[in-house]
Amino acid sequence: MRRLLIILSFIICHLSFSVAQEKIILLNEGMWQADNGRITYFENGQVVSNQWFRDRNGYKLGDTPNDIIQVNENLIAIAINWSNIVQFITPDGRAVAATEDIPNNRRLCSDGQYVYVTSYGHECLTTSGYRYFTKGFVAKIDLRNFQTVAVCEVGYEPEGIALYKGRLFIANTGGYAEQEYDHNFETTVSIVNAATMQLERNIDTYVPNLYGEMSQSGRYLCINSPGDYYEVPPCGLIFDCEKALAGSDCFVKFNYPVTYNTTTLDGKFLAIGSAFSYITGGYQFSYLTIDPRVMIETRGQSGLSQTLPGTLKTDFANMSQPYGIYLNPYTGYIYGTDAGSFEGAGFLYQWSPAGQFLGKHKVYINPGHFLAIPPDGYWSSLTEIKNEKLNIKSDVIYDLQGRRLPSLPKGGRNIYIVNGKKMFNKQ
Repeated sequence: MRRLLIILSFIICHLSFSVAQEKIILLNEGMWQADNGRITYFENGQVVSNQWFRDRNGYKLGDTPNDIIQVNENLIAIAINWSNIVQFITPDGRAVAATEDIPNNRRLCSDGQYVYVTSYGHECLTTSGYRYFTKGFVAKIDLRNFQTVAVCEVGYEPEGIALYKGRLFIANTGGYAEQEYDHNFETTVSIVNAATMQLERNIDTYVPNLYGEMSQSGRYLCINSPGDYYEVPPCGLIFDCEKALAGSDCFVKFNYPVTYNTTTLDGKFLAIGSAFSYITGGYQFSYLTIDPRVMIETRGQSGLSQTLPGTLKTDFANMSQPYGIYLNPYTGYIYGTDAGSFEGAGFLYQWSPAGQFLGKHKVYINPGHFLAIPPDGYWSSLTEIKNEKLNIKSDVIYDLQGRRLPSLPKGGRNIYIVNGKKMFNKQ
């Protein structure tokens, strides 16, 4: 609790903006192969637009958008799965560029200089020509020209991706195993050197089909497995990147799925588990708060609670079809979505940081992926933080979510607060 209060105090007291200012970009997937993906823009308690991208640019977003990240102060990346493009926009919604020919792209991460994207596809156009693969791959997009400059084959149908200490961690699914009989479900997490784009190691989790949302809290990843939808039940994994790089036991399995998950301000995970079985023909839901450090240290004996803040558990239980959960890393406000029938309009829910229900808003079809835009003045405020005002010790490091770090991470070009000053990590 003391750590959380310090983090909140740092964010609230030393950055010159109001934490009540909420700016959320919500990706609505639409219907697969219907080319009707949309963006909802939500600000300060109301939906501004349910077709924000089209309002800004005069044309449609594309078919089945399924991930969105903030790359830097001026750039946002969106993976548009069935359109086979990664769309780049400014924080005010204007299209900047689109990287094409990354077929069946899935999830994104970035170091500020490059964007990395997973793909279920088997070929990719790079600056050196087409590359062909048996399995899926990770593509590296150079933000200087928005071209794919390198690729690396990993497992079949790779899904979630995260960056830690210059290494990419990729959760492989083998999700087409039911349709393509030349391979089974995958059980591995691939580690790829982000600089060289070479596969360094595959870690076998012995858990099939590592599919869906994958949140990151520093060295820890929250990974979902829906099982095989028949005999193998769903479950969740907490994966420790630091231990993986050291070659030691690096993951803990627990018997709840974490289909939709998000990271809290104090480094925990909130998760909604959606367990589907073709045998029973229905869904079962679970609701979890997970402390990844405790889970790893106790080998899963503690650190997991079947609770959520405030009224979230009750509110999610009353939804027709929960489809996403997200915590705004700048303010702590919490969001969730209900896809309803998967064919009509969905709904966006908002809660206070304590879990108090604030409102329900009609959005578009299959709303599932979120990005918070920093409040006005956020980036300029970082440059105005002074050591003497904060009265902090030397070598005190925070990331942009207010989490204190033991040391400056190596690899990539990210922004950190070191001794009260904004700096780019160029190691």
